[in-house]
Amino acid sequence: MKSAVETLNPTRVRLTVEVPFEELKPSLDAAYKKINQQVSVPGFRKGKIPNRVIDQRFGRAAVLEEAVNDALPRFYTQAVDEGKIEVLGQPDITDIEGVERLTDGGDLKFVAEVDVRPEITLPEFSEIEVTVDPIVVEDADVDKSLEQLRERFSSVKDVERAAAEGDIVVVDLEAKVDGEVPDDGTATGVSYEIGSGRLLDGIDEAVIGLEAGGTKTFTTELKGGTQAGQSSEVTVTVTAVQEKELPELDDEFAQLASEFDTLEALRADSRTRLERMKEFDQATQAQERVLDALLEKVEIEYPEKLLKDEVETRKHNLTHHQLEPMGMTLEVYLASQDKTVEDFEQETADQAKKGIKTQFVLDEIVAKHEVGVNQEELTEHLIRRAAGSGMTPDQFAQQIVQGGQVPLLVGEVARGKALALVVEEAKVVDTNGLEINFDEDETDEPADAAESAADETAEVTEA
Repeated sequence: MKSAVETLNPTRVRLTVEVPFEELKPSLDAAYKKINQQVSVPGFRKGKIPNRVIDQRFGRAAVLEEAVNDALPRFYTQAVDEGKIEVLGQPDITDIEGVERLTDGGDLKFVAEVDVRPEITLPEFSEIEVTVDPIVVEDADVDKSLEQLRERFSSVKDVERAAAEGDIVVVDLEAKVDGEVPDDGTATGVSYEIGSGRLLDGIDEAVIGLEAGGTKTFTTELKGGTQAGQSSEVTVTVTAVQEKELPELDDEFAQLASEFDTLEALRADSRTRLERMKEFDQATQAQERVLDALLEKVEIEYPEKLLKDEVETRKHNLTHHQLEPMGMTLEVYLASQDKTVEDFEQETADQAKKGIKTQFVLDEIVAKHEVGVNQEELTEHLIRRAAGSGMTPDQFAQQIVQGGQVPLLVGEVARGKALALVVEEAKVVDTNGLEINFDEDETDEPADAAESAADETAEVTEA
Protein backbone atom coordinates (compact mmCIF):
# COMPACT_ATOMS: atom_id res chain seq x y z
CA MET A 1 0.00 0.00 0.00
CA LYS A 2 1.14 3.53 -0.81
CA SER A 3 -0.26 6.71 0.67
CA ALA A 4 0.36 10.43 0.31
CA VAL A 5 -0.77 13.28 2.56
CA GLU A 6 -1.75 16.72 1.27
CA THR A 7 -2.44 19.57 3.68
CA LEU A 8 -5.56 21.43 2.58
CA ASN A 9 -5.52 23.92 5.47
CA PRO A 10 -4.19 23.95 9.06
CA THR A 11 -7.03 21.67 10.21
CA ARG A 12 -7.74 19.40 7.24
CA VAL A 13 -5.73 16.96 5.12
CA ARG A 14 -6.31 14.81 2.06
CA LEU A 15 -5.07 11.23 2.02
CA THR A 16 -4.52 9.49 -1.31
CA VAL A 17 -4.21 5.73 -0.85
CA GLU A 18 -3.26 3.12 -3.48
CA VAL A 19 -3.74 -0.55 -2.63
CA PRO A 20 -2.38 -3.32 -4.91
CA PHE A 21 -4.65 -6.26 -5.72
CA GLU A 22 -2.54 -8.69 -3.69
CA GLU A 23 -3.39 -6.79 -0.50
CA LEU A 24 -7.07 -6.56 -1.45
CA LYS A 25 -7.53 -10.24 -2.28
CA PRO A 26 -8.23 -11.26 1.36
CA SER A 27 -11.11 -8.76 1.49
CA LEU A 28 -12.42 -10.04 -1.85
CA ASP A 29 -12.27 -13.64 -0.62
CA ALA A 30 -14.01 -12.64 2.61
CA ALA A 31 -16.75 -10.93 0.60
CA TYR A 32 -17.46 -14.08 -1.41
CA LYS A 33 -17.50 -16.13 1.79
CA LYS A 34 -19.90 -13.75 3.52
CA ILE A 35 -22.30 -13.64 0.58
CA ASN A 36 -22.04 -17.44 0.30
CA GLN A 37 -23.43 -17.76 3.81
CA GLN A 38 -26.28 -15.33 3.18
CA VAL A 39 -27.79 -16.49 -0.12
CA SER A 40 -29.33 -19.65 -1.53
CA VAL A 41 -28.91 -21.01 -5.07
CA PRO A 42 -30.79 -24.11 -6.26
CA GLY A 43 -28.44 -27.02 -6.79
CA PHE A 44 -25.79 -25.78 -4.37
CA ARG A 45 -25.44 -26.15 -0.62
CA LYS A 46 -25.23 -22.90 1.36
CA GLY A 47 -21.60 -21.92 1.69
CA LYS A 48 -20.54 -24.07 -1.29
CA ILE A 49 -21.62 -21.78 -4.14
CA PRO A 50 -18.79 -21.14 -6.65
CA ASN A 51 -17.64 -17.54 -6.99
CA ARG A 52 -18.54 -17.44 -10.69
CA VAL A 53 -22.13 -18.46 -9.86
CA ILE A 54 -22.38 -15.67 -7.28
CA ASP A 55 -21.16 -13.22 -9.94
CA GLN A 56 -23.73 -14.52 -12.43
CA ARG A 57 -26.70 -14.62 -10.04
CA PHE A 58 -26.10 -11.55 -7.89
CA GLY A 59 -23.65 -9.47 -9.90
CA ARG A 60 -20.00 -8.83 -9.31
CA ALA A 61 -20.83 -5.31 -8.16
CA ALA A 62 -22.34 -6.66 -4.92
CA VAL A 63 -19.16 -8.61 -4.19
CA LEU A 64 -16.92 -5.66 -4.98
CA GLU A 65 -19.00 -3.36 -2.79
CA GLU A 66 -18.70 -5.77 0.15
CA ALA A 67 -14.94 -6.14 -0.40
CA VAL A 68 -14.33 -2.41 -0.60
CA ASN A 69 -16.47 -1.74 2.48
CA ASP A 70 -14.31 -4.22 4.36
CA ALA A 71 -10.99 -2.97 3.02
CA LEU A 72 -11.36 0.83 3.14
CA PRO A 73 -11.43 1.30 6.95
CA ARG A 74 -8.43 -0.98 7.37
CA PHE A 75 -6.25 0.70 4.76
CA TYR A 76 -7.40 4.18 5.80
CA THR A 77 -6.31 3.45 9.38
CA GLN A 78 -3.01 2.07 8.11
CA ALA A 79 -2.40 5.24 6.08
CA VAL A 80 -3.22 7.42 9.11
CA ASP A 81 -0.80 5.44 11.29
CA GLU A 82 1.96 5.57 8.69
CA GLY A 83 1.51 9.31 8.27
CA LYS A 84 1.34 9.83 12.06
CA ILE A 85 -1.74 11.98 11.59
CA GLU A 86 -3.88 13.02 14.58
CA VAL A 87 -7.27 12.84 12.92
CA LEU A 88 -10.56 14.13 14.32
CA GLY A 89 -13.81 12.37 13.59
CA GLN A 90 -14.66 10.28 10.56
CA PRO A 91 -13.20 10.87 7.08
CA ASP A 92 -15.06 11.91 3.96
CA ILE A 93 -14.26 9.46 1.15
CA THR A 94 -14.25 11.76 -1.86
CA ASP A 95 -13.15 9.41 -4.65
CA ILE A 96 -12.80 5.67 -5.25
CA GLU A 97 -11.15 4.34 -8.44
CA GLY A 98 -10.39 0.90 -9.81
CA VAL A 99 -13.25 -1.04 -8.20
CA GLU A 100 -14.29 -2.57 -11.51
CA ARG A 101 -10.75 -3.91 -12.07
CA LEU A 102 -10.34 -5.74 -8.74
CA THR A 103 -11.09 -9.24 -9.98
CA ASP A 104 -8.77 -8.65 -12.93
CA GLY A 105 -5.82 -7.94 -10.67
CA GLY A 106 -6.17 -4.18 -10.75
CA ASP A 107 -5.32 -1.78 -7.93
CA LEU A 108 -7.71 0.19 -5.78
CA LYS A 109 -7.25 3.91 -5.24
CA PHE A 110 -9.26 6.09 -2.89
CA VAL A 111 -9.10 9.62 -1.54
CA ALA A 112 -10.13 10.60 1.99
CA GLU A 113 -10.38 14.05 3.53
CA VAL A 114 -10.40 14.39 7.32
CA ASP A 115 -10.04 17.04 10.00
CA VAL A 116 -6.81 17.05 12.02
CA ARG A 117 -5.66 18.70 15.20
CA PRO A 118 -4.14 22.10 14.55
CA GLU A 119 -0.56 22.76 15.55
CA ILE A 120 -0.38 24.52 18.91
CA THR A 121 2.43 26.62 20.32
CA LEU A 122 2.29 26.72 24.10
CA PRO A 123 3.35 29.86 25.99
CA GLU A 124 5.65 29.89 28.99
CA PHE A 125 3.39 29.13 31.92
CA SER A 126 5.47 31.30 34.23
CA GLU A 127 4.44 34.32 32.14
CA ILE A 128 0.80 33.82 33.15
CA GLU A 129 -0.33 36.05 36.01
CA VAL A 130 -3.83 36.23 37.48
CA THR A 131 -5.47 37.90 40.45
CA VAL A 132 -7.88 36.15 42.80
CA ASP A 133 -9.96 37.09 45.80
CA PRO A 134 -8.21 36.95 49.18
CA ILE A 135 -9.17 34.52 51.95
CA VAL A 136 -10.90 36.79 54.45
CA VAL A 137 -13.48 35.64 56.97
CA GLU A 138 -15.14 38.54 58.76
CA ASP A 139 -17.08 38.32 62.02
CA ALA A 140 -20.17 39.11 59.97
CA ASP A 141 -19.54 35.97 57.88
CA VAL A 142 -19.42 33.85 61.03
CA ASP A 143 -22.58 35.53 62.35
CA LYS A 144 -24.37 34.78 59.07
CA SER A 145 -23.28 31.14 59.20
CA LEU A 146 -24.60 30.77 62.76
CA GLU A 147 -27.88 32.45 61.76
CA GLN A 148 -28.29 29.93 58.95
CA LEU A 149 -27.69 27.14 61.48
CA ARG A 150 -30.34 28.68 63.77
CA GLU A 151 -32.75 28.67 60.81
CA ARG A 152 -32.27 24.91 60.44
CA PHE A 153 -33.31 24.40 64.05
CA SER A 154 -36.20 26.84 63.97
CA SER A 155 -39.82 25.94 64.64
CA VAL A 156 -43.06 27.55 63.49
CA LYS A 157 -46.34 28.40 65.16
CA ASP A 158 -49.64 29.62 63.76
CA VAL A 159 -50.46 33.26 64.48
CA GLU A 160 -53.70 35.18 64.11
CA ARG A 161 -52.49 38.32 62.38
CA ALA A 162 -51.61 39.67 58.96
CA ALA A 163 -48.60 38.15 57.21
CA ALA A 164 -45.35 40.12 57.33
CA GLU A 165 -41.83 39.88 55.89
CA GLY A 166 -40.09 36.74 57.17
CA ASP A 167 -43.32 34.91 58.03
CA ILE A 168 -44.27 31.57 56.54
CA VAL A 169 -47.62 31.40 54.79
CA VAL A 170 -49.49 28.32 53.63
CA VAL A 171 -51.24 29.18 50.36
CA ASP A 172 -53.45 27.80 47.61
CA LEU A 173 -52.64 29.01 44.08
CA GLU A 174 -54.64 29.19 40.86
CA ALA A 175 -53.02 30.46 37.65
CA LYS A 176 -54.93 31.52 34.55
CA VAL A 177 -53.34 31.96 31.12
CA ASP A 178 -55.53 33.81 28.64
CA GLY A 179 -58.45 33.36 31.01
CA GLU A 180 -58.09 29.56 31.21
CA VAL A 181 -56.66 27.42 34.03
CA PRO A 182 -54.18 24.86 32.52
CA ASP A 183 -54.07 21.29 33.79
CA ASP A 184 -51.12 22.09 36.06
CA GLY A 185 -52.40 25.57 36.98
CA THR A 186 -53.46 24.88 40.57
CA ALA A 187 -51.58 24.02 43.76
CA THR A 188 -52.79 23.65 47.35
CA GLY A 189 -51.07 23.70 50.73
CA VAL A 190 -47.88 25.34 49.46
CA SER A 191 -45.62 26.55 52.27
CA TYR A 192 -43.73 29.73 51.43
CA GLU A 193 -41.39 31.99 53.39
CA ILE A 194 -42.10 35.61 52.53
CA GLY A 195 -39.01 37.29 51.13
CA SER A 196 -37.22 34.07 50.12
CA GLY A 197 -37.92 34.59 46.40
CA ARG A 198 -38.48 30.86 45.92
CA LEU A 199 -41.91 30.93 44.35
CA LEU A 200 -43.40 33.54 41.98
CA ASP A 201 -42.40 37.10 41.29
CA GLY A 202 -44.94 39.40 42.92
CA ILE A 203 -46.23 36.95 45.51
CA ASP A 204 -44.52 38.75 48.40
CA GLU A 205 -46.41 41.98 47.71
CA ALA A 206 -49.63 39.99 47.29
CA VAL A 207 -49.58 38.09 50.61
CA ILE A 208 -48.08 40.73 52.90
CA GLY A 209 -50.96 42.18 54.89
CA LEU A 210 -53.28 39.20 54.31
CA GLU A 211 -54.60 37.14 57.19
CA ALA A 212 -55.70 33.49 57.02
CA GLY A 213 -58.59 33.33 54.54
CA GLY A 214 -57.40 36.40 52.63
CA THR A 215 -57.20 36.32 48.82
CA LYS A 216 -55.46 38.45 46.23
CA THR A 217 -54.82 38.30 42.47
CA PHE A 218 -51.60 39.45 40.81
CA THR A 219 -49.95 39.21 37.41
CA THR A 220 -46.68 37.33 37.00
CA GLU A 221 -44.64 35.18 34.60
CA LEU A 222 -44.84 31.45 35.30
CA LYS A 223 -41.47 29.82 36.00
CA GLY A 224 -42.30 26.19 35.35
CA GLY A 225 -44.85 23.73 33.99
CA THR A 226 -46.43 23.59 30.57
CA GLN A 227 -47.01 27.35 30.52
CA ALA A 228 -43.51 28.37 31.64
CA GLY A 229 -42.62 31.87 30.50
CA GLN A 230 -46.26 32.83 29.93
CA SER A 231 -47.92 35.83 31.60
CA SER A 232 -50.54 34.66 34.08
CA GLU A 233 -53.21 35.99 36.46
CA VAL A 234 -52.50 34.20 39.73
CA THR A 235 -54.98 34.10 42.61
CA VAL A 236 -53.36 33.36 45.97
CA THR A 237 -55.38 32.39 49.04
CA VAL A 238 -53.67 32.38 52.43
CA THR A 239 -54.86 29.44 54.56
CA ALA A 240 -52.43 29.96 57.46
CA VAL A 241 -49.91 32.50 58.73
CA GLN A 242 -46.97 31.11 60.69
CA GLU A 243 -44.21 32.77 62.64
CA LYS A 244 -40.71 31.34 62.93
CA GLU A 245 -39.20 30.86 66.35
CA LEU A 246 -35.41 30.74 66.45
CA PRO A 247 -33.48 29.14 69.32
CA GLU A 248 -31.33 31.39 71.49
CA LEU A 249 -27.71 31.62 70.39
CA ASP A 250 -26.04 30.21 73.52
CA ASP A 251 -24.16 27.20 74.85
CA GLU A 252 -27.36 25.15 74.95
CA PHE A 253 -27.87 25.78 71.23
CA ALA A 254 -24.25 24.80 70.52
CA GLN A 255 -24.85 21.46 72.25
CA LEU A 256 -28.10 20.97 70.32
CA ALA A 257 -26.73 21.82 66.90
CA SER A 258 -23.16 20.45 67.07
CA GLU A 259 -20.65 18.32 68.94
CA PHE A 260 -19.39 21.38 70.83
CA ASP A 261 -20.24 22.28 74.41
CA THR A 262 -19.91 26.04 74.09
CA LEU A 263 -21.00 28.72 71.66
CA GLU A 264 -17.42 29.97 71.55
CA ALA A 265 -16.18 26.59 70.30
CA LEU A 266 -18.99 26.41 67.72
CA ARG A 267 -18.12 29.92 66.52
CA ALA A 268 -14.43 28.97 66.15
CA ASP A 269 -15.37 25.84 64.17
CA SER A 270 -17.63 27.90 61.91
CA ARG A 271 -14.76 30.26 61.19
CA THR A 272 -12.46 27.34 60.32
CA ARG A 273 -15.08 25.85 57.98
CA LEU A 274 -15.59 29.19 56.26
CA GLU A 275 -11.84 29.58 55.78
CA ARG A 276 -11.66 26.15 54.13
CA MET A 277 -14.56 27.05 51.84
CA LYS A 278 -12.81 30.29 50.91
CA GLU A 279 -9.62 28.34 50.18
CA PHE A 280 -11.53 26.00 47.90
CA ASP A 281 -13.25 28.91 46.16
CA GLN A 282 -9.90 30.65 45.73
CA ALA A 283 -8.33 27.53 44.20
CA THR A 284 -11.28 27.13 41.82
CA GLN A 285 -11.09 30.80 40.88
CA ALA A 286 -7.36 30.47 40.21
CA GLN A 287 -7.93 27.46 37.94
CA GLU A 288 -10.62 29.25 35.95
CA ARG A 289 -8.64 32.46 35.56
CA VAL A 290 -5.36 30.69 34.74
CA LEU A 291 -7.17 28.66 32.09
CA ASP A 292 -8.70 31.80 30.58
CA ALA A 293 -5.29 33.53 30.59
CA LEU A 294 -3.68 30.47 28.99
CA LEU A 295 -6.29 30.34 26.22
CA GLU A 296 -5.82 34.03 25.50
CA LYS A 297 -2.12 33.40 24.82
CA VAL A 298 -2.80 30.62 22.29
CA GLU A 299 -4.07 31.08 18.74
CA ILE A 300 -5.61 28.10 16.97
CA GLU A 301 -7.50 27.26 13.81
CA TYR A 302 -10.86 25.55 14.40
CA PRO A 303 -11.73 22.48 12.30
CA GLU A 304 -14.87 23.57 10.48
CA LYS A 305 -16.81 20.30 10.71
CA LEU A 306 -15.82 19.74 14.33
CA LEU A 307 -16.96 23.22 15.32
CA LYS A 308 -20.27 22.79 13.51
CA ASP A 309 -20.90 19.44 15.22
CA GLU A 310 -20.03 20.87 18.64
CA VAL A 311 -22.44 23.78 18.19
CA GLU A 312 -25.24 21.39 17.17
CA THR A 313 -24.47 19.12 20.12
CA ARG A 314 -24.74 21.99 22.58
CA LYS A 315 -28.04 23.13 21.06
CA HIS A 316 -29.40 19.58 21.21
CA ASN A 317 -28.36 19.12 24.85
CA LEU A 318 -30.01 22.39 25.85
CA THR A 319 -33.31 21.78 24.09
CA HIS A 320 -33.71 18.02 24.66
CA HIS A 321 -32.03 17.48 28.04
CA GLN A 322 -32.78 20.74 29.84
CA LEU A 323 -35.73 22.59 28.32
CA GLU A 324 -38.01 19.76 27.15
CA PRO A 325 -38.11 18.04 30.60
CA MET A 326 -39.35 21.39 31.97
CA GLY A 327 -41.93 21.72 29.21
CA MET A 328 -40.18 24.81 27.87
CA THR A 329 -39.46 25.68 24.25
CA LEU A 330 -36.30 27.39 23.08
CA GLU A 331 -38.31 30.50 22.16
CA VAL A 332 -39.77 30.76 25.67
CA TYR A 333 -36.35 30.16 27.22
CA LEU A 334 -34.75 32.92 25.15
CA ALA A 335 -37.56 35.30 26.06
CA SER A 336 -37.07 34.53 29.77
CA GLN A 337 -33.36 35.28 29.38
CA ASP A 338 -34.05 38.44 27.37
CA LYS A 339 -31.96 37.07 24.49
CA THR A 340 -32.47 37.13 20.75
CA VAL A 341 -31.87 34.15 18.48
CA GLU A 342 -28.76 35.93 17.20
CA ASP A 343 -27.49 36.33 20.78
CA PHE A 344 -28.08 32.62 21.41
CA GLU A 345 -26.32 31.55 18.21
CA GLN A 346 -23.26 33.71 18.99
CA GLU A 347 -23.12 32.59 22.62
CA THR A 348 -23.34 28.92 21.63
CA ALA A 349 -20.61 29.32 19.00
CA ASP A 350 -18.35 31.08 21.52
CA GLN A 351 -18.91 28.33 24.09
CA ALA A 352 -18.19 25.65 21.49
CA LYS A 353 -14.96 27.37 20.45
CA LYS A 354 -13.82 27.66 24.06
CA GLY A 355 -14.58 23.99 24.70
CA ILE A 356 -12.65 22.84 21.63
CA LYS A 357 -9.75 25.18 22.32
CA THR A 358 -9.54 24.12 25.97
CA GLN A 359 -9.32 20.47 25.06
CA PHE A 360 -6.77 21.01 22.30
CA VAL A 361 -4.52 23.14 24.53
CA LEU A 362 -4.72 20.87 27.58
CA ASP A 363 -4.17 17.78 25.42
CA GLU A 364 -1.06 19.43 23.99
CA ILE A 365 0.22 19.97 27.55
CA VAL A 366 -0.56 16.35 28.40
CA ALA A 367 1.47 15.16 25.41
CA LYS A 368 4.36 17.59 25.80
CA HIS A 369 4.78 17.02 29.54
CA GLU A 370 3.93 13.30 29.35
CA VAL A 371 1.15 13.61 31.93
CA GLY A 372 0.00 10.18 33.07
CA VAL A 373 -3.02 8.95 35.03
CA ASN A 374 -2.79 6.22 37.66
CA GLN A 375 -5.58 3.96 38.90
CA GLU A 376 -6.02 5.85 42.17
CA GLU A 377 -6.54 9.16 40.36
CA LEU A 378 -8.99 7.58 37.92
CA THR A 379 -10.96 5.97 40.75
CA GLU A 380 -11.13 9.21 42.71
CA HIS A 381 -12.37 11.09 39.66
CA LEU A 382 -14.92 8.37 38.94
CA ILE A 383 -16.30 8.65 42.49
CA ARG A 384 -16.62 12.42 42.18
CA ARG A 385 -18.35 12.16 38.81
CA ALA A 386 -20.69 9.47 40.17
CA ALA A 387 -21.72 11.75 43.04
CA GLY A 388 -22.56 14.48 40.57
CA SER A 389 -24.64 12.12 38.44
CA GLY A 390 -26.75 10.80 41.31
CA MET A 391 -25.50 7.23 40.75
CA THR A 392 -23.43 5.00 43.00
CA PRO A 393 -19.76 4.62 41.99
CA ASP A 394 -20.45 1.02 40.91
CA GLN A 395 -23.41 2.05 38.74
CA PHE A 396 -21.48 4.92 37.20
CA ALA A 397 -18.43 2.73 36.55
CA GLN A 398 -20.60 0.08 34.89
CA GLN A 399 -22.20 2.69 32.63
CA ILE A 400 -18.79 4.11 31.70
CA VAL A 401 -17.34 0.67 30.87
CA GLN A 402 -20.40 -0.47 28.89
CA GLY A 403 -20.39 2.77 26.93
CA GLY A 404 -16.68 2.48 26.12
CA GLN A 405 -16.08 5.84 27.81
CA VAL A 406 -13.13 4.93 30.01
CA PRO A 407 -10.68 6.78 27.68
CA LEU A 408 -12.85 9.90 27.97
CA LEU A 409 -12.65 9.70 31.77
CA VAL A 410 -8.88 9.19 31.61
CA GLY A 411 -8.66 12.22 29.32
CA GLU A 412 -10.59 14.36 31.83
CA VAL A 413 -8.19 13.44 34.63
CA ALA A 414 -5.14 14.02 32.42
CA ARG A 415 -6.41 17.45 31.38
CA GLY A 416 -7.12 18.28 35.00
CA LYS A 417 -3.54 17.42 35.91
CA ALA A 418 -2.31 19.49 32.97
CA LEU A 419 -4.29 22.49 34.20
CA ALA A 420 -2.95 21.97 37.73
CA LEU A 421 0.56 21.98 36.28
CA VAL A 422 -0.09 25.36 34.64
CA VAL A 423 -1.56 26.79 37.86
CA GLU A 424 1.51 25.63 39.76
CA GLU A 425 3.86 27.47 37.40
CA ALA A 426 1.70 30.57 36.91
CA LYS A 427 1.86 33.56 39.23
CA VAL A 428 -1.31 33.82 41.30
CA VAL A 429 -1.76 36.80 43.62
CA ASP A 430 -4.74 37.99 45.61
CA THR A 431 -6.11 41.50 45.48
CA ASN A 432 -4.01 42.37 48.54
CA GLY A 433 -0.83 41.55 46.61
CA LEU A 434 -0.15 38.26 48.44
CA GLU A 435 1.27 35.56 46.16
CA ILE A 436 -0.61 32.28 46.46
CA ASN A 437 1.04 28.86 46.30
CA PHE A 438 -1.34 25.94 46.16
CA ASP A 439 -0.53 22.78 48.08
CA GLU A 440 -2.00 19.81 46.20
CA ASP A 441 -2.52 17.84 49.42
CA GLU A 442 -4.54 20.65 50.97
CA THR A 443 -6.58 21.88 48.00
CA ASP A 444 -6.92 18.61 46.05
CA GLU A 445 -6.05 20.74 43.04
CA PRO A 446 -5.66 18.04 40.36
CA ALA A 447 -9.11 16.64 41.14
CA ASP A 448 -10.65 20.12 41.25
CA ALA A 449 -8.91 21.02 38.01
CA ALA A 450 -10.17 17.82 36.39
CA GLU A 451 -13.73 18.90 37.15
CA SER A 452 -13.10 22.39 35.78
CA ALA A 453 -11.43 21.04 32.65
CA ALA A 454 -14.23 18.53 32.08
CA ASP A 455 -16.83 21.29 32.30
CA GLU A 456 -15.02 23.43 29.73
CA THR A 457 -13.91 20.92 27.14
CA ALA A 458 -15.77 19.69 24.11
CA GLU A 459 -16.14 15.98 23.36
CA VAL A 460 -13.52 15.86 20.63
CA THR A 461 -12.89 12.35 19.33
CA GLU A 462 -10.08 10.88 17.32
CA ALA A 463 -10.70 8.18 14.76
